[in-house]
Amino acid sequence: MKAVLDHVGIAVQDLDKALAFFRDALGLEVEVTEEVYAQRVRAHFIATGPSALELLEATANESAIAKYIDKRGPGLHHITLRVPDIRATLAQLKTRGVRLVDEQPRPGAEGALVAFIHPSAAHGVLVELKQAARRLVEQWVTQTTLGDLRLTTVSDGSFRVDGGAMFGVVPRPLWEKKAPPDDRGRILLALRALLVEAEWGRMLIDCGAGGKLDAKWSDIFGLERTRCLDHTLEEAGVAPEAIDVVLPTHLHFDHMGGAVSRTARGLVPHFPNARYVIRRGEWDAALAEHPRSRGSYFADDFLPLEQAGRVDFFDDDREIKPGVRVVRACGHTAHHQVVYLESGGKTAVCAADVVATQAHIQDNWIAALDLFPMESFAFKQRFLREAIDREYLIFFDHDPSISAGYIREKDGKRFVQRVI
Repeated sequence: MKAVLDHVGIAVQDLDKALAFFRDALGLEVEVTEEVYAQRVRAHFIATGPSALELLEATANESAIAKYIDKRGPGLHHITLRVPDIRATLAQLKTRGVRLVDEQPRPGAEGALVAFIHPSAAHGVLVELKQAARRLVEQWVTQTTLGDLRLTTVSDGSFRVDGGAMFGVVPRPLWEKKAPPDDRGRILLALRALLVEAEWGRMLIDCGAGGKLDAKWSDIFGLERTRCLDHTLEEAGVAPEAIDVVLPTHLHFDHMGGAVSRTARGLVPHFPNARYVIRRGEWDAALAEHPRSRGSYFADDFLPLEQAGRVDFFDDDREIKPGVRVVRACGHTAHHQVVYLESGGKTAVCAADVVATQAHIQDNWIAALDLFPMESFAFKQRFLREAIDREYLIFFDHDPSISAGYIREKDGKRFVQRVI
């Protein structure tokens, strides 16, 4: 077991006074606040270099932090050690007879898995073990309802992309705390699609990377599909033949690769009965083979669909099905789009690469992969303000631990309230 100091947790009773010291007096930067609803606590991380400080503010009287302050007053609460495999670490400690508070890990801040060692085993210090969000959560299929729509996130596995490419001009010391890179500088990203079921049928928004990438590309992107889209659709009770519409947000391989399968008969539509509804401008851009984007577009992901007569093209923003409409969100690509889902007076949005992960909820956290970054910024700034003010449920295609949540804002700081 190799453990490194991740952060020091400090229980605070008066957050304003604590911030006046750490932020204002010492000049330290407070990161985006996160609410950990399972523990009834609000976490305020303060970057201090390789490790951090975590100010812990209780959000309910029954919170462990509230009880701690009532008993001992504010102050040092715990130290957190980051380990590569928390389950293996807990098993090792258990065989050594170490007293544990948690024998199994539970969800913590920043999408991590955490578990506590009892202070009696650590010479009076409460020690938290943390496994950063390097793996997808074990719940591969999640579901919610929105009025008359049933929304189910399904997984095609995971892949890895260079962290600098995903965060652009944001300095690594800031983004690596939210998305720890591997030894090749790559961060873990989910490959999610969204299944929409309604009276008019079944629609799949995006469809993952699929299984056509060769060994070279699979290694470059760290592709992991031991549990793929077919597995998770089956868990949701839906066969590929039951999909009526496939609606891609754009045609990059990680959103469109699963649209086509390689078989003994050649390349065929993976969803044989579906109409693939595609924005004409995005199709033309994918075929243009521009040097900046040709590494993200693979013709085998979409040309066989046209050859099979399964494509319906459209040009402008419109309603695709009742309660499902698309809006062009230029930036990541020229014709990238977000999908609005509206029913029962509520709105959810599949934001795709406009807000790829919960770390991207800041206006200026824009990927270097975006072809038109200033247009990305302009759209994202408007969209995020609207999403916060109107309480849109946001579905994240690529976040490794959160499928969907509400973007909240308090005292100028944004965080995601997880729903699924």
